[in-house]
Amino acid sequence: MSVTVVVGNPKPASRTLTAATLVAQALRPDSAPAVIDLVTLGPGLLSWGDPAVGEAARTVAESELVVFASPTFKATYTGLLKLFLEQFDGGTGLAGVVAVPLMLGAGPAHALAPDLLLKPVLVEIGATAALPGLYLTDRTFHEDGAIAAYAERWRPVVDALTTKSLQSNTEKATNHA
Repeated sequence: MSVTVVVGNPKPASRTLTAATLVAQALRPDSAPAVIDLVTLGPGLLSWGDPAVGEAARTVAESELVVFASPTFKATYTGLLKLFLEQFDGGTGLAGVVAVPLMLGAGPAHALAPDLLLKPVLVEIGATAALPGLYLTDRTFHEDGAIAAYAERWRPVVDALTTKSLQSNTEKATNHA
């Protein structure tokens, strides 16, 4: 199974990256996630046709599970993540991808942001966002148990969704042979 982490924090190697990687590993402990730290793509996100951005978009579109992560900025996800999400066609760009919206913040004031703000965009570009979004407190996520509790509750759903995807792809390959 291919798992990818997409991080929209303007700081490289951020706590958001750490949290997203932990979530991906907890949901799919059998797969090491590919990591796309969007800040490393720099100005390439501002125009169409950048090869590094195109490769990152292909990696995401070909993944079965993607954790989309952002710190909470002005009560929503970052413009950096928005720029990257613009690379995908509406309705089909992330078809076949199980997406997990993840946001971090200083306190509980924006706990609904992953579901209210990030999840609808992921659905709009074709992702399957069957899991609820996850909001983590940026200073306590290492020790508060929220990631483990989320993974324990939602790993069976991820397994079912991605197993179905694997079976569907196998059937398609068999039918074309």
